[in-house]
Amino acid sequence: MTIIKKSLLAALASLCVASSLNAEVSKDSAHAKKSLEIYREIISIPTVAGRGNVPKMANYLASELKEAGFSQGDIQVVPHGETAALIVRYRGDGSAKKRPILLIAHMDVVEALPQDWERPPFKLTQDDTFFYGRGTEDNKLGVTMLTSTFIKLKESGFVPNRDLILAFSGDEETSMSTTRMLASNKALLEAEYVLNSDAGGGQLGKDGKALSYAVQAAEKTYASFQLTVRNPGGHSSRPKPDNAIFDLAAALNNLQAYRFPVRSADMTRAYFRATGMQLGGELGAAMIQFADDPKNKQASDRLAVESSYVGTTRTTCVPTLLSGGHAENALPQSASVTVNCRIFPGVSVAEVKATLEKVVDNAAIEFVVLDQPIESPISALRDDVMAAVTKAVQKRHPSVAVFGFMSSGATDGMHFRSAGLPTWAASSVFMDPDDNFAHGLNERLPIKTFYEGLEHWEIILKELAGK
Repeated sequence: MTIIKKSLLAALASLCVASSLNAEVSKDSAHAKKSLEIYREIISIPTVAGRGNVPKMANYLASELKEAGFSQGDIQVVPHGETAALIVRYRGDGSAKKRPILLIAHMDVVEALPQDWERPPFKLTQDDTFFYGRGTEDNKLGVTMLTSTFIKLKESGFVPNRDLILAFSGDEETSMSTTRMLASNKALLEAEYVLNSDAGGGQLGKDGKALSYAVQAAEKTYASFQLTVRNPGGHSSRPKPDNAIFDLAAALNNLQAYRFPVRSADMTRAYFRATGMQLGGELGAAMIQFADDPKNKQASDRLAVESSYVGTTRTTCVPTLLSGGHAENALPQSASVTVNCRIFPGVSVAEVKATLEKVVDNAAIEFVVLDQPIESPISALRDDVMAAVTKAVQKRHPSVAVFGFMSSGATDGMHFRSAGLPTWAASSVFMDPDDNFAHGLNERLPIKTFYEGLEHWEIILKELAGK
């Protein structure tokens, strides 16, 4: 081994030790303790649809912010049916003569059945590597980090040069009705732009090395269709050639075999190029090949089998809910399936519906578009926001590239983009995509990611609203 290699290894070891020591110190800080206290408390509140617990969480957060020095007049818990929204204004001195910055997160979580989990879903638990619990990533981490950052800044006497506003929704995982309410609030629409804690973030390799950091600047349109087959039915002892369940199954087989056309944008190609260069190997090579030529079928086919990346290459539609029949001894009179689509920006819901009708190849199948899909534009990246996020990210991982990307999931951000506010998501998360169990069993977050992200939003806000 050469002297240079030995020196490099020694330097890397020293950096690792320093990083570990810094993490230990941060765990003992008042900010870290308050952040963990908030995180533990809100994860213990099952803010799932139908339980009416979001107002409890909103009031808890409101009390924490009031105790930190925010006036009652600047804190609003807004009831909305069984759920609620929370709005908090951090008043600046106006010296920047700029409109407010709006910061968003959502307080609700997807249902979690305790009998299916290895650990209690609504209690923060941990092992040597991970925190576990529903919402540890999606999105009670974002709520925690924004809330605790506001508390730390307020208690330290920080006065921003413009107003900062928190707006936490209460039903992002279901109807997004509180999101629609917030996105039509005239006071919130006065903001210059929106920063979202519910998307974006950094990717770690299997060795724990930081590969890249992506700022979400666009997201796919979320649209669900209900497909229904109807039939006169009859006695199960007298089967007929036509059967609602068989007909629906045939339609689903056609859907399973279909792939929507490959699509790309400058932003998604840049994302794949940067990620591929860091990731390396066969998958990394496919990413670079796709970035160079999205028409490269071998590259796009390789990415299509990766659940973490396929959504960035095309529109996707998958069945998520199924129902049919009315009795075990009767031929089904109807069978229905909900097909959830994540539609590439620039493609309309009507166009996807027409494609699905052609793919299932059965004119008798009824198509109903559920809810009110929101089509939102791409938010062009701006230098000051990207510089602030880059500073926060590179304090943790100095060599990591920061770039814009399109999210395949749906967040509150699409409503604000649709309302005319540029929106970028810049979560404090760094993790291996294969460790991401948001919405699934045993949701977890690396403990290291939690503590290393404590300064993330503070750096961003001081860069964008500091003196």
